[in-house]
Amino acid sequence: MNAPTTIEWSERRFGPETAHWMPRNAETALDHIPGDDGIPVLGTTLAQLKDPVGFTNRMVAQHGKVYRAKSFGGRGVSLVGPEANELVLFDREKIFSSEQGWGPVLNLLFPRGLMLMDFEKHRADRKTLSVAFKPEPMRHYAGALNEGIGSRIGAWSGKSFKFYPAIKQLTLDLAATSFLGIPWGPEAERINKAFVDMVQASIGIIRVPMPFTAMGRGVAGRKFLVDYFTRLVPERRASEGEDIFTQICHAKDDDGEYLSVEAIVDHMNFLMMAAHDTITSSITSLVWLLARHPEWQDRLRDEMLAVAPAGEGVGHNSLGELELTEMAFKEALRLIPPVPAIPRRALRDFEFGGYHIPAGTNVGINPSYTHMMAEYWPDPERFDPPGAALRLYAGENLFPPCADDASHPDRRRLRARLAHVADPAPERRAHRHLRPALILLRRARCPTLR
Repeated sequence: MNAPTTIEWSERRFGPETAHWMPRNAETALDHIPGDDGIPVLGTTLAQLKDPVGFTNRMVAQHGKVYRAKSFGGRGVSLVGPEANELVLFDREKIFSSEQGWGPVLNLLFPRGLMLMDFEKHRADRKTLSVAFKPEPMRHYAGALNEGIGSRIGAWSGKSFKFYPAIKQLTLDLAATSFLGIPWGPEAERINKAFVDMVQASIGIIRVPMPFTAMGRGVAGRKFLVDYFTRLVPERRASEGEDIFTQICHAKDDDGEYLSVEAIVDHMNFLMMAAHDTITSSITSLVWLLARHPEWQDRLRDEMLAVAPAGEGVGHNSLGELELTEMAFKEALRLIPPVPAIPRRALRDFEFGGYHIPAGTNVGINPSYTHMMAEYWPDPERFDPPGAALRLYAGENLFPPCADDASHPDRRRLRARLAHVADPAPERRAHRHLRPALILLRRARCPTLR
């Protein structure tokens, strides 16, 4: 029997450092997986970009929780549900490559960023970069963020404006000050424009850097930022600034060696993108949900004022006191995740859902679908921050009654805590019972569930 045909990666489209990537499989390698190849040339790309949630719902309804689609120029397989999420994200057997999953989308723009690294290399660089996220630097960032946020929100007062562009500009400006240690002004604006061009290029339909295309602008933006960061690394290593860029320039690995200039540049490019793109989307989702549920505006405002008086920023050490705010934000992430799907690439053959999936397959999981599965989230479209955790951890599917409830002290205490959380009357006290309830959860499971 002839070996399946494989296809090499185009340098122009995917960048120069793909020689170690597995060759692309012939499209016939996935013929046995049910699915839809969409329209000629574009496949299902437009349908997925237009309505990712609706597209996934239709595909699962038609083909099941393992299905084939063709987007961004190639066939891939989607695995849907919590079991798929666990298999791919825990990746105990190191089957799935994040680099080769994200690489076809991001490699021309953010190569060698932390998210585009696998296994030991990822862990080593993450450990080295962690120096920039220790308590003392984090306190400095919180102070800088409070100052910038307070100034900008004051300027918004009494005005009508489109929220998403405004919060996007604010997060870009905050990234410039906290991450790069540069003031707002023309230099920050040039940097911000380059990042915006790169992010927009990552979801562009045309995937080669042709003139007048989003990818062309994105690649030009990357070149500008590579030159900018490369020029500044020696200067920052000679300084003692508290911004993230300077901290990373001083970071050393386990052998006592500095990160290379090229590694610092790549990490800063990716960190700057990660610093503003998903948080812009997430804050916009939260604000939209709060506009639809004004009672939650009041609750979060009261909590904020209890932690920090009006006009004062919330200090880094006080962030843990914003329990309702954290719950509301996580509920916004559940309902409208900023990254609805996560790509990987299979490095070895594996089995899932009754299907054999060959090495080299583009594999995607879909947290946004899981977040709305009625078997885990009764009334999944309802915005209910404390109840979301209650429904997840105490729903009948995950926490069924057990014969030893009456004699198990942890289960009795857990039931009592959950009764407080579920009580609609004392909301301001109920949320305080949730965290202790979840701590008890691990000990209170029925033996048959362990």
